[in-house]
Amino acid sequence: MDAFRNERREVVQDGRTIITEPGRVIIRDPSGMGIVRHNELERFRYGARDIRTQRVGGETRTVVIRPDGSEIITVVGQDGQLMRRIRRDPMGREIIIIDNSYRDPRAVGGYYVDLPPPMVRIPANRYIVESDEASPELIYETMQAPPVDRVERRYSLDEIRYSPNVRMLMPSIDLNTINFDLGSWEITPDQAEKLQVIADGLNRAIQRNPREVFLIEGHTDATGNDTDNLSLSDRRAESAATLLTQQFGVPAENLTSQGYGSQYLKEQTSGPSRFNRRVTVRRITPLLNGGQASLPPPPPGIAPPR
Repeated sequence: MDAFRNERREVVQDGRTIITEPGRVIIRDPSGMGIVRHNELERFRYGARDIRTQRVGGETRTVVIRPDGSEIITVVGQDGQLMRRIRRDPMGREIIIIDNSYRDPRAVGGYYVDLPPPMVRIPANRYIVESDEASPELIYETMQAPPVDRVERRYSLDEIRYSPNVRMLMPSIDLNTINFDLGSWEITPDQAEKLQVIADGLNRAIQRNPREVFLIEGHTDATGNDTDNLSLSDRRAESAATLLTQQFGVPAENLTSQGYGSQYLKEQTSGPSRFNRRVTVRRITPLLNGGQASLPPPPPGIAPPR
């Protein structure tokens, strides 16, 4: 973190503090609450045969072409935020995995959604599953489990990322077989091999429904400053997502990652805690789809470059 800390640049725009560092942008609102963003395209480059980028109107479309001829198309807007993520198979058939351009008419303000905590009616150990104690079948069942409470509408990916009570509508799996060293986002080989059962569940779920989307969440303990912790947690989430793809073959496009710093401690302590330096997996497909089984029709637009 020392190298990134030395390269940070900070500006204030419209009352928000924007901090840039290599690979990350951290945004703090006037209340001090912060979020972290990064470009997920780097994860898709692994094993690519070719990568093409083109600007179409106000959008930038990047096509990652894989050895089998399939393509992963990422469309971002003028502000650099993800609009759509599409998989096109070698026959030209397309599946929209994420449509982040959708904005529900009931959405108010920015990306934060003020919902009450969900009413959880399932046992606590089925709502937050500890991976070291769970059978492979329970892990898979959790990856297929429905929301624990009513999903009122479709949510954008950004609303899900930045609204805790929206995310809490879905059960999660704590990857407590991975506990990072202080200040580190490295996953050691002995811990990496313990992700096999998680990867098997993810691959099984995605094979059943190619539109599934899983959020990989990164966390830190309460030591260190908030900016460092947001950056560190986001890198931990990305490390886990990268490993799941490169070592276990989980499709990168079905994963998205986000760091939350020390906002959601598992162990309530202000000191060092390996329990808090962790990663969580959560299925978010029903949140993106409004609890419906199918996605809406693709949005109109110009076909991406081939």
